[in-house]
Amino acid sequence: MRKFILGIIVTLLVLVLGALAFLSFGLMPTNADAVPSSLERRIAMSAMDSSMDRHAPQISNPIPPTDDNLIQGMKIYTMNCAVCHGTLDNKPSLLEKSLYPPPPQLILAPLHDPEWHIFYAVRTGVRYTGMPSWSKALSEEDIWKVTAFLSHIEKLSPGVQDYWKKAYGVSPPPAAGGRDHMK
Repeated sequence: MRKFILGIIVTLLVLVLGALAFLSFGLMPTNADAVPSSLERRIAMSAMDSSMDRHAPQISNPIPPTDDNLIQGMKIYTMNCAVCHGTLDNKPSLLEKSLYPPPPQLILAPLHDPEWHIFYAVRTGVRYTGMPSWSKALSEEDIWKVTAFLSHIEKLSPGVQDYWKKAYGVSPPPAAGGRDHMK
């Protein structure tokens, strides 16, 4: 039994030292134009979701999803988010393939995360992804408005859809299933 436990400890030590050597010798690519492996994507998303579950307060949006608030959220998105997350003309962002990991295209594949999750990601940013913390640039009210817009993007009222079409020359994308970062 003692040799078995010693074997486990030695194996774990070799794995840790091997990982450190892999990183220390520069064998892990750092280029931003690489495609993340599915293992890397799965580990990163799991770590992000676990961190948000632990740290993000599960609070309700104090901003009601009125047409005016959703339109204001749309404008905030256009000015601050579209360059990375896709424009309201239903095209992917120009930076989609330039950042590592690639930013989610929130217009083409809307999120199905709870509002508290979206709010926390916008307010605090997401480390190692290029997603900045917007808490110093936007008011909390504006962060909630863009959160409301993003969480209601597939169920906008006719008034907000009309505004979108007039302002951006295209209709909002149809409900397309979206993505759930929590999965």
